[in-house]
Amino acid sequence: MRIKPLLLILACSFPGAVTPVHAVESGLLKEIQSRAAAMEARTIAWRRDIHQHPELSNQEHRTAALVAEHLQKLGLDVRTGVGGTGVVGVLKGSKPGKVLALRADMDALPVRETVDLPFASRAKGRHMGKEVDVMHACGHDGHTAILMATAEVLAGMRDQLPGTVKFIFQPAEEGASEAPKHEGEHIGARAMVDAGVLENPKVDAVFGLHLMPGFHVGTVAYRPGAILASGDTFEMTVTGKQTHGGFPWNGVDPIVTASQIVLGMQTIVSRQLDLSKEPAVVSIGMIQGGNRENIIPEKVELRGTVRAFDNAMRADIQKRMRTTAQAIAQASGAKAELRFQDPGYAATINDERLTARMLPTLAQATQGRAVLASKLSASEDFSEYQSKVPGMFFFLGATDPKKDTASAAPNHSPSFAIDEAALTVGVRTMAALTLDYLNGD
Repeated sequence: MRIKPLLLILACSFPGAVTPVHAVESGLLKEIQSRAAAMEARTIAWRRDIHQHPELSNQEHRTAALVAEHLQKLGLDVRTGVGGTGVVGVLKGSKPGKVLALRADMDALPVRETVDLPFASRAKGRHMGKEVDVMHACGHDGHTAILMATAEVLAGMRDQLPGTVKFIFQPAEEGASEAPKHEGEHIGARAMVDAGVLENPKVDAVFGLHLMPGFHVGTVAYRPGAILASGDTFEMTVTGKQTHGGFPWNGVDPIVTASQIVLGMQTIVSRQLDLSKEPAVVSIGMIQGGNRENIIPEKVELRGTVRAFDNAMRADIQKRMRTTAQAIAQASGAKAELRFQDPGYAATINDERLTARMLPTLAQATQGRAVLASKLSASEDFSEYQSKVPGMFFFLGATDPKKDTASAAPNHSPSFAIDEAALTVGVRTMAALTLDYLNGD
């Protein structure tokens, strides 16, 4: 998950009195629980192995090989090298039916781990041409282990499985670790979609999860509609005319112009958008220009991020940003060039009917501990799958119930850690959702 600005996650209790209308038959649920519990030690071992050997985006060769070998041993049809280093396994049930995709991301982050663990990462990698420390600071090691275990649970229940399950192990969710080879190059989920992971056979729905320290182990957090924001990175160059700082009228000051543009862009959210519909954020995180106190430079460079929970609003913000920057620059006699990195991430929007349909099973698999999450202004490329087929993305609690979630290190922190009891909860939940969806109407 790509995390920049964070909003507080608000959990609201699931109404325990609700009787599941659609849910896994009790005998199947008991078998899922038994199989998931029996695999707990192996699931943890996989997670620790992957954690100790993290790999950056599109460099997940070791992880992909581990996944592919496991899926092949289960008798699945396996494709490797999908969308880069992705792996796809296809499990065909005992009879024809719908096709469900389950997705896990495999990449790590350029972060130096500070958690004292016997399996802590000491790995190095190459990020944008530089050697960096590498760590699974966002839980993708857990996601991969969960889906590997889910594949084994469901393969063992093949005779009770109608339809088909696609297990999508995706690289590069966190974004590029090297400069693009060509303009418009796609990575991560978009590259997987380009490679046809939702076709042959055509996928009817897709599920994904994310480990979250903001919730206790045993809890899953869902939200119909927008659950994660879009994420767009932009760069801006403001060009003026260099001159002596003592004679600013002889030039065009790009620093002052850039400052006015920064302030003007803040009015897009505060004065131009209907925030009663959805919140949004425009943040400038970098501004660089000049190299001496008495020289007004020719150029200033800015970088920032835009977050929105509505994709139409996202497009409107980008249009307004360009208009604002160009108009202010023109008024100052300068020029402003605004560029958005492609691809950005669309908002992660859960299909409301699918979420309502699966909610009783979320509650059933967690013994009533499915809770409502607030919107989170992080972003996820799971939205690429949801743009093609109905999808549901949910959070998996990762903090020891005896500890305060408020003090837990967040995703992307060098102190990020999970309670590994969450892994079996994830396996149980994903397997239950699968059997319910494929057996349902």
